[in-house]
Amino acid sequence: MKKVIFTIIVIIAIILTACAPQQLNQTSPPTAKEHVLLTPGELSWKPAPASLPAGAEIVVIEGNLSNAEPFIFRLKLPPNYKVAPHTHPAIEHVTVILGTFYFGAGGTFEPDKAKTLTAGSVGIFQPGQQMFAYTKGETIIQVHGVGPWGLTYLNPDDDPRKK
Repeated sequence: MKKVIFTIIVIIAIILTACAPQQLNQTSPPTAKEHVLLTPGELSWKPAPASLPAGAEIVVIEGNLSNAEPFIFRLKLPPNYKVAPHTHPAIEHVTVILGTFYFGAGGTFEPDKAKTLTAGSVGIFQPGQQMFAYTKGETIIQVHGVGPWGLTYLNPDDDPRKK
């Protein structure tokens, strides 16, 4: 029994020794990126895409929203802001950073059926789910997922790009 255990230990030691030089000689993984460290003051807010009603601002932290790649962006929504019922083509993970975000599921804008999401709240929205949202005061949300990101209104007349 001791001989078997000793043999197993020797085999493990040989395998680890054989692998170690490859790991030590590799300075970083081939897909490694540099760290991104940003303070709130370093974020550069711009008008949100035309698919959102006027008044919102966006800062894209990572990725290109038009590409099939990971993305992170923040939206600053003014008081009394409304996003009519819509869907997204990709999953969205939403975190409320500041204020209160009112979110409702379904294809009809019904504020009394919306859930109140305060700072620190999280929502995960699957592709194609019908939803609507609004604010009462200034609200900042952070959205991340894998693109492309987009927004399709259930009622084409609600699409700000057509006004």
